[in-house]
Amino acid sequence: MNALHWTELDSPLGRILLTADPTTGALTSLSVPGQKGGRAVQDGWRHDPALFRAAEEQLAAYFAGELKEFQLELRSEGSEFRERVWAALGTVPYGATTTYGEVAARIGAPRAAVRAVGGAIGANPLLILRPCHRVIGADGSLTGYAGGLDRKVRLLTLEGAIQGNA
Repeated sequence: MNALHWTELDSPLGRILLTADPTTGALTSLSVPGQKGGRAVQDGWRHDPALFRAAEEQLAAYFAGELKEFQLELRSEGSEFRERVWAALGTVPYGATTTYGEVAARIGAPRAAVRAVGGAIGANPLLILRPCHRVIGADGSLTGYAGGLDRKVRLLTLEGAIQGNA
């Protein structure tokens, strides 16, 4: 397999690390500083800012409140279950929230699968682009976010899903 290509971008959430498949140009990860399970640049990866121009433009528009839906090719690798959970995240609209139980129901998983759904959401390698920040607790609490709860609050406030300080 070819080495991943990468770039870093400044954002309101800190410096974002993006990686992409060099063959297809599909984004394979978006990580923020201090992210649980986030990526770090590895030896052999190729710095290639030009490959990420569309992502850079769309992320800038998103953070400016001008873009509600990303039009980027995403590619990640996970179990069939995780892939279904990640696909379900993409159906949660900008400015809306859903619960872990609702995600389980969307993929046809039993209520008992809520913990597994949470694990899959926590393993999402494409923060922001695959909007795991839109998933909240059944009681409305802002539970878990690999990028940190402060960033989850900022993203949900930006999208108008909650009131707060963005």
